[in-house]
Amino acid sequence: MNEFLNNISDWIVAASDYVCGYPEFLLLIGGGIFLFFYSGAVSIRHLPASIRALRHKQSNDSGKTTGQISSIQALMSAIAATVGMGNIAGVAIALTVGGPGVIFWMWVSAIVGMSTKFFEGTLAIMYKGRDTNGELQGGPMYMMVNGLGSKWKPVAVAFSCFGLIGTLCFMQANQLVESVTTVFTTPAGIENTLFLRFIMGVAITLIVGTVILGGIGRIAKLASRIVPTMVVVYFIMVAVIMVLNIDKIPGIFASIFQNAFSMKAGFGAFAFVALTGARRAAYVNEAGIGTASMMHGASKNTDPIREGLVAMIAPAIDSGIVCTLTAIPILIAGNYVGVTDVKGLFIALGAFGQLLPFGQYLLMAIVFFFAFSTMFSYSYYGQKCTNFLFGAKNAKYYNYFYLVMIIVAAMIPLKTLVSVMDLAFALMALCTMTTLILLAPRVKALMESYFASHK
Repeated sequence: MNEFLNNISDWIVAASDYVCGYPEFLLLIGGGIFLFFYSGAVSIRHLPASIRALRHKQSNDSGKTTGQISSIQALMSAIAATVGMGNIAGVAIALTVGGPGVIFWMWVSAIVGMSTKFFEGTLAIMYKGRDTNGELQGGPMYMMVNGLGSKWKPVAVAFSCFGLIGTLCFMQANQLVESVTTVFTTPAGIENTLFLRFIMGVAITLIVGTVILGGIGRIAKLASRIVPTMVVVYFIMVAVIMVLNIDKIPGIFASIFQNAFSMKAGFGAFAFVALTGARRAAYVNEAGIGTASMMHGASKNTDPIREGLVAMIAPAIDSGIVCTLTAIPILIAGNYVGVTDVKGLFIALGAFGQLLPFGQYLLMAIVFFFAFSTMFSYSYYGQKCTNFLFGAKNAKYYNYFYLVMIIVAAMIPLKTLVSVMDLAFALMALCTMTTLILLAPRVKALMESYFASHK
């Protein structure tokens, strides 16, 4: 029996490694590039309009019948979900694998992801649907049914099933416990036992439960406060490091651009650097996965294009700003060079600890907030999928399942479970990107009308 289960586990890991490699990368980046050019480079040409959209009165005070939260709250909640371990540990790993040049291609991927998010946010408002309680909801499942027709209902159901698995947030819970044991308990001589991890899992669950059981209103309200504060604090930390190492900054940015276009090792090496950076950014910002559209579908905003403009700011913050803030100290410290078999988080902790007094502890505080904010928002995504599959009255039960899974994630090895989650995300992306591309002409027509009337 054990051999059978091990074989199943190995198959899942192998399938995940394949699907979540170049196939998923080509789907997200290739589809994103198409949407970028099809929209007329919306993420570049209309970035000022997206900033203005944040200040629009309708984003904040539309009637309660159109949604549950404001556009800004939807944006902050979506960013809360994406700004997490990937922005810190993921960036460190990318630098270790591909060198400084990966950061440039992360910026490029962020611009592409902004276009994808624009289409997600727009369609989330265009094709809302009512749940079994008669309340308006949004997300890929409603885009499919209301935008593409009832024949797409099986695909919408499939997306929701994948979403239930992909949004369980095993990684954040497990790595949060791992970080605490590494930085605090193990150095203090406390043995890393299963019981200790259980206790920490319970503690995390209690914190998360006090927020998510309060519903989307509480999640959005907290996210709208946590995200800007943490990004600003993180910026200040990195700014201090840059001031203390001002002589190294020109060389750091020079190395990013030089390595990004370096052909010294051949075209293959150049392509590897570009793909590594773009792939990492795609995983961080979740553009094309469909998660953000579920959050923006709860917005009170009634103008689809304006919501799309708000939505496309997210990749600029998570894949652009936050990832860059992580990269600069690591590049200054240089502790990523020649490293093998080291977790990305510890490279980042080492860099901050080397460059700033108590830097590793300050970064750990940032990690805590980033991890918790992700877990808050992900619970809402799973609840939305449950709502679509089993009805609004049963959606609340998902939160209890979600909280139990946090404790499980804190205690067990995650290799197979993470592979299952990654595979679920890839299948969510397949459903979402197909929908975005098929509905793109309707978005473009509405976009042209919007900008013609707002010259």
